[in-house]
Amino acid sequence: MNNRRTLIAAVVAGILILGAAGVGIVYFVVFAGSSPQKLALSSPAPSTSASASSSDSAAAAGTWTVTSGSLAGYRVREQLAAFAAPSDAVGRTSAITGTFALTQATSGYTVGTAAFTVDVSKLTSDQSRRDQRIHSQGLESDRYPTATFTLTSPIALTADAASGQTIHVSATGDLTIHGVTKSVTIPIAAQLTGSKIELVGSITFPFSQFGMTPPSIGGFVTVQSNATMEFQLMLSRQGA
Repeated sequence: MNNRRTLIAAVVAGILILGAAGVGIVYFVVFAGSSPQKLALSSPAPSTSASASSSDSAAAAGTWTVTSGSLAGYRVREQLAAFAAPSDAVGRTSAITGTFALTQATSGYTVGTAAFTVDVSKLTSDQSRRDQRIHSQGLESDRYPTATFTLTSPIALTADAASGQTIHVSATGDLTIHGVTKSVTIPIAAQLTGSKIELVGSITFPFSQFGMTPPSIGGFVTVQSNATMEFQLMLSRQGA
């Protein structure tokens, strides 16, 4: 009798494992595909002869607010058992709010304050099942619907920062994801003109750094241990 029960249990377990494996394989095959390109500045820098006029310089100072065209999201690599997918899984949202303050100084500009919020519950990718899964696994966006970044160290910019040339800076601040806050430094490419500021950046970190467990399907389809957060922010000056 005991042998029969053991045999039945083994058969049931085998069916469950095969079913999970089948779902995992289907998921992996269906989800494989090309990824969106990494976020980048939308327009080329002007010629090196371009320079900011005094009026442009004065206009650059002030409070800048996130506007339409902004994106933020994640980039991860899924894998079936030990085999990595041929492309990244990418989810993005335009549900972003925030501002930063740019002040003019004798030697250039200073970004003194900056704070941004992303509604991660609205992240979407090319697969709705993936989008639903991160509501309860990994990011757990049902429990932690927002991610935030608050600048903690001022950023100094040179006097020609408003010329439209691409500049590279590092932003140090508090990044909160999944309810966990960590101090991070994010490299950023920026273009500043009299009417628009565009910021593009990304940071890669282990899921565990923010208390997250990589999502999985039955242990067959998993996500590699590192995730990348990326963003492209378009800002306009308040009152302009």
